[in-house]
This record gives sequence, C-alpha cells and structure tokens, in this order.
Amino acid sequence: MAKKILFINQETIPYVPETELATMGKKVPQTIQEKGHEIRTFMPKWGNINERRGQLHEVIRLSGMNLIINDTDHPLIIKVATIVQTRVQVYFIDNDDYFSKRQMIMDENGEDYTDNGERAIFFARGVLETVKKLRWIPDVIHCQGWMSAVVPFYIKTAYQEEPSYANTKVVTSLFTKSLNSNLGENFKQCLEFKEAKAELLEKYNDKFDFNELNKLAIDYSDGIIEADKEVSADLLKYVKDNKKPLLRYPGEEFGDAYEAFYDQLGE
Repeated sequence: MAKKILFINQETIPYVPETELATMGKKVPQTIQEKGHEIRTFMPKWGNINERRGQLHEVIRLSGMNLIINDTDHPLIIKVATIVQTRVQVYFIDNDDYFSKRQMIMDENGEDYTDNGERAIFFARGVLETVKKLRWIPDVIHCQGWMSAVVPFYIKTAYQEEPSYANTKVVTSLFTKSLNSNLGENFKQCLEFKEAKAELLEKYNDKFDFNELNKLAIDYSDGIIEADKEVSADLLKYVKDNKKPLLRYPGEEFGDAYEAFYDQLGE
C-alpha cells in the first residue's frame, strides 16, 4: 500500500558536493517515489548552495514563523526547488544566522561551527512546523544525517499529541562519522521544548558528540537502517542492546529492502 514518507536529509545532491550522505539524500527519496509512494523531502539551505543555479524560490505562505532557541527569536524561511531529472521536490529550511551566511558543518578553516547543536534544533523544529502547515500527515519519517538526529526525540515528546505525527513511525539511517567536535555545554538546555524536557536527557553525556547524538536518535526511533558499510560497531551494538528493529546494510540496490522495512514497522 502506498505510504506518505517524509525524508529529513542533512545533504542532497546536486545542491551540495557529492558525499555518501548527499548521494543517499537524493537516491532514497527518488527510489521510494518511483515505487509509488508520496514523499516530501527537506534539507538545510546551506550557505554554499547556489540558489540561482538550483532555482530555489521562497514559499511565502510557509515562511514567517519565529522559533525561539536559546532564548533568541530566529525567523524561519522556507524555500523550494525541484531536482529536474527526478521530479523530486526539495524544501529548504533557511535562516540568515544559522544557514545562509555560513558554509555547511564546518567553517572556512575546516572547524566545526560551535553552534551546530542549535542549528540542528532549528532545522528539526523548522521541518516539523512546516509539515504541520502543509497539512500533510506522514506515515513514516526517515532521518538521514546527524543534523536530523533530534527529530525522533521531538516526535516522541514535544509533538506526540500533534495529529500530524500521532501515528508516525520514525526511521533513522546510520552513516559514517561526520562531526568532529561536540555540540557544547548548553545543547541539552537548548533542546528543551514543550514535553521535550531536560530530565529525559540525563542518561546522555552533557557534551553531545556524534555517537551521543546517534544514541538519542536510536532511542526514540522505531527502526534503524545501517546505511553504509562504515557505521560504528559501537552504534550497531547499541541498536541491538536496545532491541530496536535493524535493517543491516542492504547494498546499493536498497529500494525493496527499505520499502519492506517501512511496511514491517507499520504492522
């Protein structure tokens, strides 16, 4: 049966340079759409994205909301474009402070941005608020990349009573490490929102790094996908120890396996 599947991607080609993560950001939504499912795809509007070449334009009716993070108001801007050869439409989460005037995860000197945690929170909440505005109810939310790692936590806490997400299953894809530093001292505090309380985060290290972020995602997801061949053995052990459904790396022809995994979680 056809499903509605929301993809929350950290990277997607052709908008950013090609990496394993960016390739899967394009291939997975395209493959699932070609199998007859209805999809929506989101990613950050990184500052290195060429808006003219990518033909991005602002969606006025979805923009204009403010999100409060770390006691500061941050305007949310939504843009959209279509990957022409695939007919996959991509929504972009934008904000001058967090995205437009920056590179991606690292600055010009190759250092991770110190507020990457806040950027991930803004991205996650921006996507979830925008999907509500679209009045589109996903059966499955599939998160690809650590930038979307707080989405499962929010879905199961702050947004659990929202009609848009009450029956949604959340899938997290695990990839090779792509974050070098931790997210700073105040990440847990910034993460607090509605029912997403700080006490729920006590089991995690105060300084969230790549592994800790993925553990948070695993704990609040309904299923986990080993998305490449270099996933940390510690994270895969964590998935097993917590008895989460796990799809082992299915190889490059992943479409049928992903589709069957979505069905399995819905049973």
